[in-house]
Amino acid sequence: MSRRLVWTPLSPAELSPTPAGLRVEQVDPGVTGAESPALADIADVEFYVPAYDTPVDLATVLPAMTSLRVLQTQTAGVDAVQRHRSEQVTLCNARGVHDASTAELAVTLLLASLRGIPDFVRAQDDGRWAYAYRRALADHTVLLVGHGSIGVALERRLAPFECHLLRVARTARQTSDGQQVHGLGDLPALLPQADAVVLLVPLTEDTRGLAGSDFLAAMRDQAVLVNVSRGPVVDMQALVRETTSGRLQAALDVTDPEPLPPDHPLWHAPGVLISPHVGGATTAMSPRLRALVRDQLDRFAAGEQLANVVAGPLTQPLR
Repeated sequence: MSRRLVWTPLSPAELSPTPAGLRVEQVDPGVTGAESPALADIADVEFYVPAYDTPVDLATVLPAMTSLRVLQTQTAGVDAVQRHRSEQVTLCNARGVHDASTAELAVTLLLASLRGIPDFVRAQDDGRWAYAYRRALADHTVLLVGHGSIGVALERRLAPFECHLLRVARTARQTSDGQQVHGLGDLPALLPQADAVVLLVPLTEDTRGLAGSDFLAAMRDQAVLVNVSRGPVVDMQALVRETTSGRLQAALDVTDPEPLPPDHPLWHAPGVLISPHVGGATTAMSPRLRALVRDQLDRFAAGEQLANVVAGPLTQPLR
């Protein structure tokens, strides 16, 4: 019996031991090039892991994978690949891989904004001793918009900072320890209570433009908007108006578009801190990703239900 073909940017050694019945090849179509002999078997690929940091033309690559059964992303968000997936392909995300790193960055951006770290860096560049009295995170209210695995990871990291937390998710519920998670419909009442709002939602048709003019206008003066989700969740023009006026601050790991053009007004808006979509780009990613892909390959080979299924059939039996 021929072995089923797996393409991944990870080497077979990184995924060793691989299950019997699978042939794991380290192939990245974004790097290899369309004319490479390595791509000759593209129609036989059944399990594919797209690269994380190299561009891949999925609109071309995925239709050529006529045997594809599983598409395993390295990202938590799947908006970039969802539209190219056929209904017969199971799409799995990397839920859990980036939780720690993204939560760390959210805390970093929030603290840097509140304590004015960018101003101190600019002063250091000029050799100036720029004493300033700034806000603490302690005794302030942080609203988490999105309470999936990254939101939970962020909540754990914020707990020692003595701040008050509010939580919002698509549907209202209680956490396992009895904390209230509000539904999206409660946002108009919650936004005016928050000193900081952290966006942690996936990009869907329901969340595109969620932080629009009304959302931002409901935030209290001098509140900080932190976005570690996806750029289009925020109405960028509305955010430009609110930040250039000095009414709101923002700390953004994601923007719309990306990269942000050099002449975009947000680069120079007061109180705005921008990082180049690096929420998951840390040393914590690789070991977690390897563990996830190994587990998924084991499940795939054994005909078991895959983890982190976002769309498509729930199982992909090997036989």
